[in-house]
Amino acid sequence: MARKRASAVAGSLPRRFREVSFDREPVRSMNAALIREVRSYVRAIDERLAEGRGIWFVGGVGTGKTTLAMLISKAAMEADRTVAIYSLPRLLALLRDTFADDAQYSLNELIDRLCAVDLLHIDDVGAEQSSPWVLEQLYTIVNTRYEDGRALLLTTNLDRAELEAQIGPRTVSRIYEICDGDPLPMWGDDHRLPAHTRAEGPVEIAPVDEDTIWEGAAPSRYGRRPLD
Repeated sequence: MARKRASAVAGSLPRRFREVSFDREPVRSMNAALIREVRSYVRAIDERLAEGRGIWFVGGVGTGKTTLAMLISKAAMEADRTVAIYSLPRLLALLRDTFADDAQYSLNELIDRLCAVDLLHIDDVGAEQSSPWVLEQLYTIVNTRYEDGRALLLTTNLDRAELEAQIGPRTVSRIYEICDGDPLPMWGDDHRLPAHTRAEGPVEIAPVDEDTIWEGAAPSRYGRRPLD
């Protein structure tokens, strides 16, 4: 019955990640120590999922967090495990849709199904607009999986303090326990950008005359911490 409930929300890999592999780029060029950790998890995927032990990644935009997470989800599917993959904003939208008159499931029914899959993969944790309702639903999902001994696979670009401010310390505490501690760090250049646009070190800025007027200039969005 649990597998039947899980199959209602379990899905397939997005097309972009269906050929992801340890032997292909960008994974081949990633940090060797990091890849060893991921290989270790994948080799023991059945044992890890049976024990409810998850894994998560933290880092900047375009550093490969989602790629490695998809690699793990692919391994779980190949091991005949049920996997549900959502970005957190998409997951919350799905939960909100349960209030529609023609909704297929009630909110509780959908949460039950999300908590029944062997691996719940949530991308972009911290990319949602926080509200009491968001915090409550996310806590319910994480806490139910925590109590049932089911694994989580997460990516975020927020450190612990930022994450606690965004989704609440109770939820973060449970994620840390499910995922055996700190997330695997992935900081560096945004590999989605062309190589010639990546910063290779400190950039020397020439002094500007105070009387210079920048007509039509707007504050650069790159000065803010982006959402992954």
